[in-house]
Amino acid sequence: MKVVIFSTCLVDLIFPNVGKAMVEVLERFGCETYMPMQQICCGQITFNSGYVKESTKVMHNEIDALMSVDADYIVGPAGSCVNMLKELQFHLPKGDDAYKAKAHEMANKTYEFSQFLYRVLGVLDAGAELDAVATYHRSCHMTRLLGERESPYILMDHVKGLTVKELPHIENCCGFGGMFSMKMPEVSQEMVNEKVSDVESTGAQVLISCDPGCLMNIGGRFNRLGKKITIMHLAEVLNSNVDMSRVKYVDATQRRAIDQQTLEHSNAHEEALV
Repeated sequence: MKVVIFSTCLVDLIFPNVGKAMVEVLERFGCETYMPMQQICCGQITFNSGYVKESTKVMHNEIDALMSVDADYIVGPAGSCVNMLKELQFHLPKGDDAYKAKAHEMANKTYEFSQFLYRVLGVLDAGAELDAVATYHRSCHMTRLLGERESPYILMDHVKGLTVKELPHIENCCGFGGMFSMKMPEVSQEMVNEKVSDVESTGAQVLISCDPGCLMNIGGRFNRLGKKITIMHLAEVLNSNVDMSRVKYVDATQRRAIDQQTLEHSNAHEEALV
């Protein structure tokens, strides 16, 4: 199975260890990975800032780069960026039919890392082990736009030695939001301060997320406040102390039942907090 790695800007420039962990996990499960060097940015920041016309060239470049390999799938380590990649077909200008068609084809084979591991490869237990108490930050874009809630929880549930504490107000944004944190820094800071307090209230040693932007924002605020937290992307967690003899898979029928159970638990937890 051929997989193109959608590196994303933050992973490429700030969290290369996340990209490395993702590739190692995917290759461990039989994927042949490719990393097109032409990719730079998906265009989300400039597009969301109102530079729609100026973003077109950036979007074209990303489409050309990621589609330069005749791969089965495209996989990225950030729910936010993956969602943008899937929506490029709707953001391209009217009349840009050739690239719209190419973007549509690209969207149909693009997945966020945990989503791909669980929903495409059928991995239930990646064989990882991490002796820690952690909490999970559920990013806005991955949950509300990409629509993926269950996969990270299910994969974390099967990490040996890992205790995951429920994060209060998990539905709340961490305050990053790309350009939002730059245009409204005071509001953004108050939002991330609340998120820091919620993380601390769990007693967790580790903060896990599937979006590097959120990890950068929350981890950065912990650091500025002189407080300690270990931030880990889920790919790093699943690449920790792996024992392949413990790997387990699920089929589509089993996955539907697990999804429903996980979703019901998540909804019940959020209702209890209202």
